[in-house]
Amino acid sequence: MTPDQIIADTQIMLVSDQAAPNLLAALDPQMKPREAVLMVSEKMTRRADALQAVLQEAGIKTTRVALVDEHDLTAVEYALLEVAGDREGQSIAVNLTGGNKLMAMAAQSVAHAAGWPAFYVDVDTDKVIWLKSFRPVQAITQQLRINHYVRGYGFTLGRPIERPQISKAYQDLLNTLVLQVGSLEPHIGQLNWIGQLAEDHRSLSTELTSAQLDSRGLDTLLRDFHYAEVLRVHGKTLTFASESARSFAKGGWLEHYVYQTVCNVAKALEVRDRAANLVVQDSEGTQSELDVAFMARNRLFAIECKTARMDKPEAPKANETLHKLSDNCRRIGGLATRGMLATYRPLRESELKLAKALNIEVVAGQALVRLDERLKQWVRPLT
Repeated sequence: MTPDQIIADTQIMLVSDQAAPNLLAALDPQMKPREAVLMVSEKMTRRADALQAVLQEAGIKTTRVALVDEHDLTAVEYALLEVAGDREGQSIAVNLTGGNKLMAMAAQSVAHAAGWPAFYVDVDTDKVIWLKSFRPVQAITQQLRINHYVRGYGFTLGRPIERPQISKAYQDLLNTLVLQVGSLEPHIGQLNWIGQLAEDHRSLSTELTSAQLDSRGLDTLLRDFHYAEVLRVHGKTLTFASESARSFAKGGWLEHYVYQTVCNVAKALEVRDRAANLVVQDSEGTQSELDVAFMARNRLFAIECKTARMDKPEAPKANETLHKLSDNCRRIGGLATRGMLATYRPLRESELKLAKALNIEVVAGQALVRLDERLKQWVRPLT
């Protein structure tokens, strides 16, 4: 070990709803301990289970100390002193970032009395702040990826992470669809319906109605998709190039646009990892899907993409979508996870108010053209 490195035999962690601070410090090459001691209150048992699984996979021995009453300062201090007594002669460091305030106060008090180094992890800046001038502020070299992050909250990947690449023809089509959002909006709805009808019949082909054939706007839209080799029309029959092309045509194109925009601003926002169609599964086997997800500032950002009309009474989907997205954010990444709804169509005022109350960012209609700037505004205030 070099003089610039601080590697404690044991790292004490205060388990809380936020897994990132504990994972960052434990997995960082300069700070990785041989053993992690998790101080766990009864209500944090499941969080400790998830954290322990990730640490053990990384080769870190894990011990748990159950706190009967995490609000009893003296009891927490006594539990920490027992940890020290069982590890006499070992070097111990304390991560004060998690737990409740009393747990952090108890840990800091014991660390000061015992001469243990204690630190706080600033997840926004990737810095370890050492208390009592133990050493200068230290940069964390470990970068959390989506897999580690979701597992830290008790989820596993339901399928391999997708990071799609698209052709220039597809990219040109995406630009057209977004730039002409106003004029194409009703015809996008028609194409959604056509694609869904074909999917319902488990077919790549479907017959166009007379009204659809007579629609000049729809004809123009279908030509744009034809030039991108997504579909072709022969007589009254519309045929999609493949199942993935059918999915792309009936709304998947917006997911591709959002994902590609995230890729374009990845360097500016220091995006560490990104995925499209991210499927995660909890311990009970329940799956959740995030259309686009990325890691930045050691937080998970989740984006739901919708092309279906949600502003009419006969299609009341916006409230359900907003509540579902909010719930997924809370479950999959805790309070730090941020959610955004990217929709081709406008929302009603009441739905926009609900989104604000749920802390869900909304980018709708013509605002999609400036999605790159909206992403920057969304992420950067966290710094």
